[in-house]
Amino acid sequence: MPNRRLVRLNEQFRREIAEILRRDVRDPRVGDVTVTAVEVTSDLWLARVYVSVPGDDKDRAEALKGLEAASSFIRRVLGGSLSIRRVPELRFVEDQMLAQANRVEEILQEIGRAKESESSSSATGTEESDD
Repeated sequence: MPNRRLVRLNEQFRREIAEILRRDVRDPRVGDVTVTAVEVTSDLWLARVYVSVPGDDKDRAEALKGLEAASSFIRRVLGGSLSIRRVPELRFVEDQMLAQANRVEEILQEIGRAKESESSSSATGTEESDD
């Protein structure tokens, strides 16, 4: 369980990076990126920045390339706005939570349909056995 300082840093980094992307980064590949979370290591050497990118696989790959290209610029801007000793290296990672949640929803719907078809076929089956 991360300590409170790391939790605060994670949230502060998330807000700051989102603002930098919105306000300062001019790369068109990065236009619709949403920062969903940031995980900073306890030694402040690395920060995983989880992003959500709309579009197909090609759009997501391009956005991640754009973010990687802008990472040193984002670090420099972060260094000026945050009062921490060291600004960690930024690694941008696509947030898979939405895709995973959609997949879980699909599975639950499939299970629901399977149960409905089982119950309707078993109801039909009991009627046939009575004849």
